Amino acid sequence: MSTTSEPRTVDDLLMAGTPMAVADLYRSLADRAADPACDFGPIEEDVVVLDTETTGLSFKDCELIEVAAARLSGREVVDRFESYVRPSRPIPPEIEELTGITNAMVVDAPCAEEVVARLADFVGGCPVIAHNATFDRTFVEKVRGGSEVSDLWIDSLALSRIALPRLSSHRLQDLARVFGCPSVSHRAMDDVEALAGMWRVILCGLAALPPGLAGQLASMHPEVDWPYRPLFVYIAGEEGTQVPFSLVQVRRDLVRAQRMQVKVDAKDRLCDPVMVPRGELEAAFCEDGVVGSFYEEFEPRPAQKAMAQAVNEALATSTDLVVEAGTGVGKSMAYLLPLALFAKENGVTCGVATKTNALTDQLVSRELPLLDENLPGGLQYISLKGYDHYPCLRKVEGAMLQDLPVDQVNAAGRSRNTVESDMLTAVAVTLSAACQTPEGDLDSLGIRWRNVPRQMMTTTPEECLHNRCPFFAEGCLLHGARRRAASADIVVTNHSLLLTNVAADQRILPPIRHWMVDEAHGFDAEARRQWALAVAAPDARRAFETLGGVRSGAIHKLMVQAASSEAGTPVERVLTKGSASLARAMTLSADFFDDLVLVAQGCGRRGGYDTVTLWIDDKVRATAEWAQLAESGRAFEAALEEAVRFLQEAQALAFEGVRDASTEMGDPLRTLGNLRLALKTVLDGTDDSFVYYLEASFAKNRRGEERLVAEKLDVGAELASRWYPETKTVGYCSATLAVGQDFGHFEHAVGLDCLGPGASRSLTIPSSYDFDRNMAVVVASDLPDPYSRDYLPAMADALVAIHEAMGGSVLTLFTNRRDMEQLHSMVSPRLREAGLELVQQTRGANVRRLREKFVGDELLSLFALKSFWEGFDAAGDTLRCVVIPKLPFANPNDPLVKEREARDPRAWWHHSLPEAVLAVKQAAGRLIRSSRDKGVLVLLDSRLTTKRYGRTFVNSLPSSNVTRLGRDNLRDFIELWRRSHES
Repeated sequence: MSTTSEPRTVDDLLMAGTPMAVADLYRSLADRAADPACDFGPIEEDVVVLDTETTGLSFKDCELIEVAAARLSGREVVDRFESYVRPSRPIPPEIEELTGITNAMVVDAPCAEEVVARLADFVGGCPVIAHNATFDRTFVEKVRGGSEVSDLWIDSLALSRIALPRLSSHRLQDLARVFGCPSVSHRAMDDVEALAGMWRVILCGLAALPPGLAGQLASMHPEVDWPYRPLFVYIAGEEGTQVPFSLVQVRRDLVRAQRMQVKVDAKDRLCDPVMVPRGELEAAFCEDGVVGSFYEEFEPRPAQKAMAQAVNEALATSTDLVVEAGTGVGKSMAYLLPLALFAKENGVTCGVATKTNALTDQLVSRELPLLDENLPGGLQYISLKGYDHYPCLRKVEGAMLQDLPVDQVNAAGRSRNTVESDMLTAVAVTLSAACQTPEGDLDSLGIRWRNVPRQMMTTTPEECLHNRCPFFAEGCLLHGARRRAASADIVVTNHSLLLTNVAADQRILPPIRHWMVDEAHGFDAEARRQWALAVAAPDARRAFETLGGVRSGAIHKLMVQAASSEAGTPVERVLTKGSASLARAMTLSADFFDDLVLVAQGCGRRGGYDTVTLWIDDKVRATAEWAQLAESGRAFEAALEEAVRFLQEAQALAFEGVRDASTEMGDPLRTLGNLRLALKTVLDGTDDSFVYYLEASFAKNRRGEERLVAEKLDVGAELASRWYPETKTVGYCSATLAVGQDFGHFEHAVGLDCLGPGASRSLTIPSSYDFDRNMAVVVASDLPDPYSRDYLPAMADALVAIHEAMGGSVLTLFTNRRDMEQLHSMVSPRLREAGLELVQQTRGANVRRLREKFVGDELLSLFALKSFWEGFDAAGDTLRCVVIPKLPFANPNDPLVKEREARDPRAWWHHSLPEAVLAVKQAAGRLIRSSRDKGVLVLLDSRLTTKRYGRTFVNSLPSSNVTRLGRDNLRDFIELWRRSHES
């Protein structure tokens, strides 16, 4: 595996864990494609390869600037089409830089309508092949006459994922490079030449799929006009007579080729663990050591060595560890290497838990494969995720025959055939991937989830047939991964699954006693969310709708199955009782949620908002409204208990006597069972480990979203009693864990303060970046108090001055939507007059697309909310300034805050203050993401200078380069900073 940014060989693109036979196949594809004996007949005869260049990515606002196409006959290009297109607006500078197409080059070009008409003549209705065909087709067909170009567009990107599912990238430039095709240059004809070369490689990959698979793909859902069907029909025909295909047998052969030896449980070891010698670990991080060998340019980092030694010592002494490792330390490898060496030396499994699946995938696709290649004897590792990340092969095979769930998709203007085609493509790529690897999940398959319901491809714990499934257990991707995890040196998972495992008394994951929790600053919040009990109206509604009754839904489906079975009469009888009980529960649920809204109206403070979150204390429980809610809630609870009992009994009877009995009732029954438990817990209100609250909306369009919640008050105590006794070492690391040099808040949040003296160690590893030099911190000293009338006008003036002085690339982070929207309406028009664009995170906006838009435009500025305070990387000039108008203290009316204050008179100092400090540290971390980044952090809350807690914030920042000044001097300071750092 290469550590360079551009893959150069097929091996550089192969995912870790690819079987040798599959790797050899991929390596041979370029030679196969060049072999004169390789002939694909009509599917490569008289087809057109096409590419376009545009002024941007927006279908609505952007236009064509270049179109190129080539007609293929076998392996030869027999004709070409190429033309610039004159857009109606100037080409943006970044597009000129990317493509090399300037405004001067297109000024005399024909208009789009003329070019597309000529293109239609050239194509002549033949099949068109394009990489990410939806993009090119949409831009062509938005031009008048564009729909005449071709009725059949074939997406080579989707096909390459079916043909080559074990590649980590299917970008055309990567594919062309590693398979020896002409290179991609972001010019249309160059990209056409590259794709023309790749087309035969893709066809060779499709032809090499297991015998019989092409035939199954060709025959599934013939009523759908699937653009790839002709390819699979041809390949199946070339295989001769109908070849039988058994996915069960393919999976069995793949898995049995692996040799697995279950690791010993570290808790059962009688001897002390073997410590990795300090000298060996020190040498590994030198230029000629294991880590140094990974990189073409490697600079030893003392901070990385120090963290690795701390992790190593914690593992050897079975103590817990907290490490605040600043940006640039290289913390991933600093904990992965000692974990790997310790696991191999002691024959045990070690675990890593990350906050996001993105980091999980990074570790498994980058760092761990490097360790596997360079450590003596290699390294066994695996990632584990939740049920909804793994394909259920039983359901995927079933989707080939059963009706496609089109009604579960919000098509939003897309045709039924488009939705169904994407579903068939998802089935094809999943089956292909399942044939080429013993393990894997859905996240790398490129499925278009907006057109594919996840439940079509995945299962749940309740739906899973377990030993009644033909793929269980070794052939199943989910259960197989969990079995293989018991043989791994390193298991990587996410916070959510780890905490689910804790709640399930360690029954989900293998017995892992040594853990490293990365991105640990959010671990306690995730635990609180995971372990909350909720009575949510949307959940209840979905469960009722899914279950249905004797004439619809899952109950009806099982009833039909039972009616056709000799042993079905008892099932029908109990199902009928359960359906009647469920109908009563559904009626009572409506009464209950209506009463919940009445409690919110009678006891809640709206404060101008449509939504109320109400802390349920003794005063609320003493009201007449609560008494009415409790009465309707008890009736709802009793009806739920009866309905769930009958339906679970019916399901058990069906499993015993009805062949292939449906499992569709399992998941909604689990939902209703959990809902009943939550309802009882909140109504009783006797468990003081919870804080209780309700949420309701007075807006008509948001009725039906009510929730009644019991949330753990002290998750640290839960971790200390339920998890730590089952572990030997738990390490936590993040860039933001300490307030100044004090780890007390975090240690309490995760329960380490419940352990005895000396059971844990906390330390700070400073960043290797020069924050004092590269980050300037500005504290405005004279802005009005955030709660005064003058606050918003003064803040608007300050924000305008900052944006104009910085010239764009400013990220302003707000604590509430109301302030953000009001200030955006005041600031945006003034910036527009200055030629600057400012966007805001609108309600319901796609966060990922907004991030991509901000990162893609160095001049754009953004007003954003909580989702941008952490986990957002924008290195370089894309982000040069972060502004925080108001310190992010928790809302004083938040139920958790109020419950804490009721129990602790100094709760604000113990919780709200340190949480706000850490949030500001997280926000500051968005600014400097590499050693070359430079930027300004502007704190506009004058309480930093007027309140005694202000120095706590300032002293916790990574830079000591702090300037306090008045708002009138903000513009001059930032302009001076820009001149000194951009010259």
